[in-house]
Amino acid sequence: MNIDRLRPVLFAALALIVPVTVKAQTVPETGLVPLPVELTKGSGALALQSTFKITTPRSHDARLEAAIARAVRRIEVAADLRHEGRGVFGTTPMEVSVASPGQEVQSLSEDESYSLTVTGEQVVIEANTDVGAMHGLETLIQLVQPTPQGYVIPAVTVHDSPRFAWRGLMIDCGRHFEPLPVLKRNIDAMAAVKMNVFHWHLTEDQGFRLESKLFPKLTGKGSDGLYYSQEDAKEIVAYARARGIRVVPEIEMPGHSAAWLYAYPELASGTVPDDIRREFGVSDVAIDPTREETYVFLRKFLTEVTALFPDAYVHIGGDETPAPDWKNNPRILKFKEAHHLKDNEALQAYFNARVLAILTSLHKRMMGWDEILTPELPKDIVVQSWRGVASLAKGAQMGYEGILSAPYYLDGMKTAADHYLADPIPQNTTLTAEEQKRILGGETPMWGEHVNEVDIDSRIWPRAAAIAERLWSPQSVTDVNSMYDRLEAVSLELESLGLNHLQSGDARLRAMAHTEQIGDLRTVASVLEPVSFGERYQAQHTDQLTPFDRFVDAVRPDPPSRHWSNVMVDRCLQKDTDACGKLRSWYAEIARAIPHAKQQMQVSSHMQDVLPKLDQLSVLTALGEKAAESLEKGTAVSSDTAWQSRKSTIEEARKATAMVRLTFLDSLTKLTEAAH
Repeated sequence: MNIDRLRPVLFAALALIVPVTVKAQTVPETGLVPLPVELTKGSGALALQSTFKITTPRSHDARLEAAIARAVRRIEVAADLRHEGRGVFGTTPMEVSVASPGQEVQSLSEDESYSLTVTGEQVVIEANTDVGAMHGLETLIQLVQPTPQGYVIPAVTVHDSPRFAWRGLMIDCGRHFEPLPVLKRNIDAMAAVKMNVFHWHLTEDQGFRLESKLFPKLTGKGSDGLYYSQEDAKEIVAYARARGIRVVPEIEMPGHSAAWLYAYPELASGTVPDDIRREFGVSDVAIDPTREETYVFLRKFLTEVTALFPDAYVHIGGDETPAPDWKNNPRILKFKEAHHLKDNEALQAYFNARVLAILTSLHKRMMGWDEILTPELPKDIVVQSWRGVASLAKGAQMGYEGILSAPYYLDGMKTAADHYLADPIPQNTTLTAEEQKRILGGETPMWGEHVNEVDIDSRIWPRAAAIAERLWSPQSVTDVNSMYDRLEAVSLELESLGLNHLQSGDARLRAMAHTEQIGDLRTVASVLEPVSFGERYQAQHTDQLTPFDRFVDAVRPDPPSRHWSNVMVDRCLQKDTDACGKLRSWYAEIARAIPHAKQQMQVSSHMQDVLPKLDQLSVLTALGEKAAESLEKGTAVSSDTAWQSRKSTIEEARKATAMVRLTFLDSLTKLTEAAH
């Protein structure tokens, strides 16, 4: 598919452009993600004929020097420059002027602002902290452009700072363990798009993933041997800090605790699991909040764990705790009556207050999901909202700080556009200025039911980059077409960092087809996407041991075909005959791929269930080709039975088959209606 690319022709004639300050919203051709607050185009460009000669005239420490070295190496690779080696310098001048290293433990108040100036002679990055300089370096990398004469960096001046201080990615390692290299490459990707919080979901019913030397059975019995040692945790914290990213651990309690209770049944409220929970969904077991022994255990454990994570915040989960034992256990009922706790919610609030006291004594701030929000708790907690903007706003009105996650769930398989247009503080908010300050930002969760180390990257990226821009750039930056154009460029950049989001699908297809000749399968896969977590769970009845080896695991959420077909159809309907012709050729290309793809699917038990979708695709591409040709040539459609039943055909095709959906049905509907 030949999607129109604006970035490669970026600034090719920059020498002819009069310097002008432009708002980020009006410069989609820059290829930057996230768009900066202010960008001024200068005259000309800096030709990259040699690697850089670096000067750091003010503060510089080992962290900054390492960040500069990584950035320079990436530019050398991207621009085909000779790597001069340690202690040997190039001739392209770059000054990185930093006022101070920044905070010893990065926090919400860290100054992340930076300025970047590129002229025909040099690069200058100015920042108050190492973290700000790192952001400036990432912007510089994204500005590198090819020209027929070689690589250049266009002359620009950028002044930039984030809109929200909390811009996070959560990775669930409880349901499926993710090896350290997976976490590191995703941290690299986070840094590339200026995200700054890695929320590490470490415990679940399906596995307790963090080593405790005080309570070794937590991983000895509760992890299947798949866990992070304390040295691993320190390594991730150091790796993230080196890239300007905080690490917030999540230790889920009192629900989602089957692994806890299988290891230490004395913590249970009554029902004791006889193994790690393999099923997904909400379990009934819960930690007992009425025993003093529970809090003795938690104090010892949290004292040990928090020493591994210097960040000020510890996430306790706190969601989805139906806990029938709390309603039926006579001892717990007696406790509730004695403490005037009318229901389970009140009992959980009591538990949360006790855990909060422990964390406060350890100089930590407590975070949790919406369920921890009760008026009884002090205003020092931070609420992560999975219930939505209204719940987040209610917490802010009550005096609580919070972050938004509800519209950013990556396992929902929504489009980048859906995520992009969801704002923690909508333009029509009724919150006061003071209440808005309590909205710290947002976080995109990657829940782990249906991902492993092979396909997790494709479920996160590049969509998470659109969320990163929402949390960094000005609220007025909402041009979806610009976002998708730039997302394509940043997706390629992320691949160069080691992510496999563009490669893993092909690997799956090769494994299922038992051949390298997967061109036609790839063409078909490009117009299909996976259903949401809930739909897959219902269709496949997945559990922790379900293998991810089906066709659904080879297709990407919101692939480029959706946006491309939407844009091309809109252009075609505006009498752009070239766009109509491209559409016609595209439908024909897909149609040509179907017969061979069907042959390969017929002999693969992993793909046979997709065959009905290919039968639909044959009819749909014929409809699209006919409609595009009619609009291209300005002639009437030759009606036949298939054309007359097109509406019902498209509606039937909207239903998922083999846990995949077609991406272009909305645009096809518009096209066929216009051609009618």
